[in-house]
This record gives sequence, C-alpha cells and structure tokens, in this order.
Amino acid sequence: MKNKNLKKGLKRLVICIFLCFVGPIVLSQAFKNEDHPYFLPVLFFGLIIMISAISYGGWGILTITRALLQEKNN
Repeated sequence: MKNKNLKKGLKRLVICIFLCFVGPIVLSQAFKNEDHPYFLPVLFFGLIIMISAISYGGWGILTITRALLQEKNN
C-alpha cells in the first residue's frame, strides 16, 4: 500500500513541476499580447494552470507524507 501511494504522490509532484514551467510561460505570453482578442482567455488559462500547479504540489506532498507515515502507525 505504501509503495502505491508513494508512486501516486511522486506522479503528482512531476505534474506539478511541469505545470510550474508551463503556467508562467502562458501567462507571460498573455501579457505580451494585451491587444490581442484572445488576451483574456489566455490569461485565465494561465492562471488556472498556475493554481493547478499549487494544488497538485500540495496534494502530492500530502500523499507522500501519508504514505511514509502510514507504515509507522501499522
């Protein structure tokens, strides 16, 4: 059980790192093109990606700590 949860937590952290790179790139592209008609959708998409990165990071760390501390309780 521990190994499965540990893999799941590491997978979430890898997704978090990927989103941590993609989010600021999308957001900076939105701010470079403020006069473009798709400015607001790209801006909101970048913000959603950055919020997702934060949530995936917290969720991954929580899963990893639960997996590591669960064996001590058993």
